[in-house]
Amino acid sequence: MTVAAVQPALALADVDNNLVRLENLIRDAHRQHGPDVIIVPEAASSPNVHHPAMRTVPRPELGAPYQLLTGLARELNVIVGGGYLSERDGDAYGHYVLAEPDGTVNAHDKDIPTMWEQNFYTGGSDDGVVESPSLGTVGLVCGWEWARYRTAARLRGRVDAVLGGMCWPTTPNNWFGPLGWWGRREHRLQTELARRLPGQFARLVGAPVVHASHVGPVTMHMPGLPGIPYRTSMLGETQITERDGTILARLTEKDGEGHVAATIELADPQPLDPIADRFWIPDMTASVRATFDLANLHGKANYEARKLIGQHISH
Repeated sequence: MTVAAVQPALALADVDNNLVRLENLIRDAHRQHGPDVIIVPEAASSPNVHHPAMRTVPRPELGAPYQLLTGLARELNVIVGGGYLSERDGDAYGHYVLAEPDGTVNAHDKDIPTMWEQNFYTGGSDDGVVESPSLGTVGLVCGWEWARYRTAARLRGRVDAVLGGMCWPTTPNNWFGPLGWWGRREHRLQTELARRLPGQFARLVGAPVVHASHVGPVTMHMPGLPGIPYRTSMLGETQITERDGTILARLTEKDGEGHVAATIELADPQPLDPIADRFWIPDMTASVRATFDLANLHGKANYEARKLIGQHISH
């Protein structure tokens, strides 16, 4: 079947306009490629970055982002997958839905919000394996779930395709001197990790991958130093890969906003690479590893404290 992946350039916390932009990109991908499936990234209502405005981003689980994705699936007669920050039972989640033309909707909540994302939503508990009337058994994957062996292990040999998206902001690009050198080096290293990751995941799980990613510049706040702007950019690397990791279609950071399509074959999964006894699939840089646990702990504590006084979600 033909699958398309959308790489959007979205604005921080501008949910209404981001949804309009997303709709236009989905419609354009449908006109140009005539696909059976269109996939957009996780957090497609706003990039996941560190900024207090992120508390305004969650929408009711069946709210405007859900209505957009499900409505387009019915209207265009195509399967549409996309993510957004959702609100359910007093918590916010990194929610991802797969909507079918017949009205069937499957969903997955991202298991671990990544670093500063912990400030703005909590983790889910489902395994991301869903049954699609059209596609069979599918794995839904969000953000750095793609980057962890435990995600690959829970999907390995079980799914006919892996669908989902990424929101990977890189290091600040507005620093000078030694910090500027470090930021540029980190950017190069992380870009290469992002390029390799969809194919690595496909080989571990044994199924083709449709991986849609954010792209473009975003200015957020420096975690722990809110007065310092953190000008970053999303790494892109939207890819469609075969089960052996072969890249069938790709958009890089330099390509900017757009969409690509390719034909994949759904078949019994055939894992090719072993699951390693470690946390990360990529060889994450020292700065990522050092930041990950600390930012997760700080963000989770902040979210829970704000939840106690009703300030974790702003309307």
